[in-house]
Amino acid sequence: MAEYRAGIIGLGFIGAADQVSGDALGQRVEDLDGTHLVALDRQAQVRVVAGSSRDEGRRVRFARRTGAKTYADWREMLEQERLDIVSVATYTPTHEQITLACAAAGVRAVYCEKPVAPCLAAGERMLRACEEAGALLVFNHQRRFNPNYCRLRDLVSGGGLGQLTSINAQWGSGRLGNVGTHVLDAVCMVSGRRAEAVSGTLDLAGRPDCRGAAFRDPGGWGVVRLEGGLMGLVDAPDYSRAPYGIVFNGSEGRALAGGRDVQIEYWDGRREHWLSAVEETSSMDRGVDEIVGWLEKGGTFSYPAVESLHVFEIIVAFHASHARKAAWVELPLTGPDRDLVVQSG
Repeated sequence: MAEYRAGIIGLGFIGAADQVSGDALGQRVEDLDGTHLVALDRQAQVRVVAGSSRDEGRRVRFARRTGAKTYADWREMLEQERLDIVSVATYTPTHEQITLACAAAGVRAVYCEKPVAPCLAAGERMLRACEEAGALLVFNHQRRFNPNYCRLRDLVSGGGLGQLTSINAQWGSGRLGNVGTHVLDAVCMVSGRRAEAVSGTLDLAGRPDCRGAAFRDPGGWGVVRLEGGLMGLVDAPDYSRAPYGIVFNGSEGRALAGGRDVQIEYWDGRREHWLSAVEETSSMDRGVDEIVGWLEKGGTFSYPAVESLHVFEIIVAFHASHARKAAWVELPLTGPDRDLVVQSG
């Protein structure tokens, strides 16, 4: 079997499973559905050979765990190392520059954190650069590789819930960019539909961003009109204790998708509960497995990067609609709306 050399840019919480970084965010590594380091390290054909971070402590901890070479400057890493896979686990404003540099350096697969970029044009440049270089670009919306979400997608597409009648999504931490990107991506994935319009209101309560004062990623409320006139309701204020969940309502039953589990309630009284076993590999593990499969055989990847860009466009549309007092904003965005910048971390 071929061996693929991997590097990670951004050695923090999600990039290197660094709990010191997680403590600063108030989160635990074990609560994540995978990390870049662990997912790459578990893949038999991948060897993590390098990592880059501006933070010396992160570099030291990463080197101790992996024995890999570390760099303070990711540019030097790309110059010095021959890499097949690069994970981009940095703040959103840096995604474009790093991804373009990876494509230019001959990296064959870029596994990038979400949201895609601060603005649509940056995301489009990322997709175009990778396409022109023949490189695979994958964004880390883990539910795309979660077996229960994939099973639910197949159930819905096969008519298992009948005709979808509505979708209700709620979560308690606001942050349309960082959290909403996962939820909205899951909505599009499971329903099999793209968004056509958004009516949204941002929550301007001013909750501080856990990644620092440079970032502002409000939550909000709204309606997303999907293809076929299917309506999706979003309830995600900055300060809420409502549990995370997406309800897919259909003519034959409904499904509640939680973090990783799914509960099905059919209108004839039947019930199902799809548990995600603790010993199962993470969704990111499965994502890396698919990336390696693409490197081996090529072809069409299961999750095209353009779908991630579409989800980011929905988030931008929330901001555009808010500026017009929740007026409907049609997708794809046009004119000045395409230039809006979302300052998510």
